[in-house]
Amino acid sequence: MKNILVTGGAGFIGSAFVRHMVNTYPDYNIICYDKLTYAGNMDNLLDVSDEENYRFERGDIADRAKVQQTLAEHQIDTIVNFAAESHVDRSILDPDAFIHTDVVGVYILLDEGRKHGVGRFCHVSTDEVYGDIEDGLSVEDDRFLPNSPYAASKAGGELMVRAYNVTYGMDTVVTRGSNTYGPYQYPEKLIPFFTTEAIDDKPLPLYGDGKQVRDWLYVDDHARGVDVVLHKGESGEAYNLAGENQRFNIDVTKRILSILDKPESLVKHVPDREGHDRRYAMTAEKVRDLGWVREYDFDKGIEATVKWYMENEWWWRKIKTGEYLEFYKQQYSERLASADES
Repeated sequence: MKNILVTGGAGFIGSAFVRHMVNTYPDYNIICYDKLTYAGNMDNLLDVSDEENYRFERGDIADRAKVQQTLAEHQIDTIVNFAAESHVDRSILDPDAFIHTDVVGVYILLDEGRKHGVGRFCHVSTDEVYGDIEDGLSVEDDRFLPNSPYAASKAGGELMVRAYNVTYGMDTVVTRGSNTYGPYQYPEKLIPFFTTEAIDDKPLPLYGDGKQVRDWLYVDDHARGVDVVLHKGESGEAYNLAGENQRFNIDVTKRILSILDKPESLVKHVPDREGHDRRYAMTAEKVRDLGWVREYDFDKGIEATVKWYMENEWWWRKIKTGEYLEFYKQQYSERLASADES
């Protein structure tokens, strides 16, 4: 590996990976490739913007000509694909964008990478491809049962990765991460959303009874996990990056309020979203065998995360305008009105 293309590198997890790789491997050239949609943010990369082994290219993974140009210009030998539409709520409102990026984009990236002679293709997926897990833990060879347009699009892209490995002999690996949280996360996801709303004493619209179970993984641990799989994963294999920190959403919400010293009366139970999976849970035994060790348990991670949003209002306040407010109104206004009436 020498010239690594990190697609979706200005997003939340992608930017954490870019920062990690730039600082950990000074002999690698890290080329960050991002479309800079609403969730892509160049502020996420300020810490590495002046580093000699970092470059940025703006582009869409579904733009074949731009992908071809970038692979050739930077002599790319390795691709790590974080690029994705990734919010379930948005996938319910507009599935088209998810199919475009998460399926068509992945296909184009694979196809051009194969033609260009890319040596390794690492695809970043999600635990949501397994669907709703009533009990037990998902393992890597479990079947896919996606329940949202987002999860289905991620499953489709991942199956395309498998096809290119089997059919063309392309050297591919896949990671499936659990719910990831930490600094620089776009504030529509649960932890940054509720943290930033609570800072301003605004109501927190919690879906249903709040007893949905999610497995929480700190973003820096996720980035290190992708690094381990990139370097040590067996071609054609998938690896669960599990936080192994299962929590009810209501308990996560109360923990945020406790750290902020805000009242639990801010919580408003609102009608649940369509097709809301009740529980995700995976085992990380397979990737631990490669040497991956998490550094953050949930208590340490959530305190660090809430503190970061408290200390970095410059980053999130300018995001929570315009397009963000339109999405908030569309997704939560009626739900909050219904909660107030109940």
